[in-house]
Amino acid sequence: MTQQPENNPRIGLTGGIAAGKSTVARRLAEEHGALIIDADAIVRKLQEPGERGLEAIVAEFGEDMLTASGALDRARLGAVVFNDEQARERLNAIIHPMVREEAQRLADSAAPGQLIVEDIPLLVESGQAGRFDHVMVVEAPLTERVRRMVEDRGMSEDDAHARIKAQATDEQRREAATHLLVNHGSVDDLHKAVDAAVASILAVPRDAEHSGGTD
Repeated sequence: MTQQPENNPRIGLTGGIAAGKSTVARRLAEEHGALIIDADAIVRKLQEPGERGLEAIVAEFGEDMLTASGALDRARLGAVVFNDEQARERLNAIIHPMVREEAQRLADSAAPGQLIVEDIPLLVESGQAGRFDHVMVVEAPLTERVRRMVEDRGMSEDDAHARIKAQATDEQRREAATHLLVNHGSVDDLHKAVDAAVASILAVPRDAEHSGGTD
């Protein structure tokens, strides 16, 4: 395994569903050359047929979680975990350690000085804020998030509210944030907020990021 360089700022990127996190991640990659590690993409890979994540899910939740073709029935699993906190915790206990392992493997490939950004929807819920030098939180008005989920993702309003309720609150995410990006304007406004956050991060020497304490 390649040793990760010491001068790579490590950023945790999170935000509520439909808050604009993907827009922030694209800006970080395209404008600032960041290495983006997408937790959702890792999860999807782990849940493919033959992968250890899917095998562990079936062992925990049963064969009912599979379609006739042997793939994960995401709708069925989602219906279970989004309405049952204990079931959600069981799923997270299976998947999160696997995701962290793969994320570290990808981070080890970063070029010297490259920003390493882990895009983690459930960063706060899984207690991972302490793993990072900086935590970027993207926040948007509730009404706008629900609108995006209904219009862009085809959800009902009830489903949208249920998904939001299953995640951390805005207040909980703010407590973990070192950089809060409020997405209530234009895309250009959000890009400017991202650029300002990166400038602030790069202005802080790595040896000062952890002064006065440890993660």
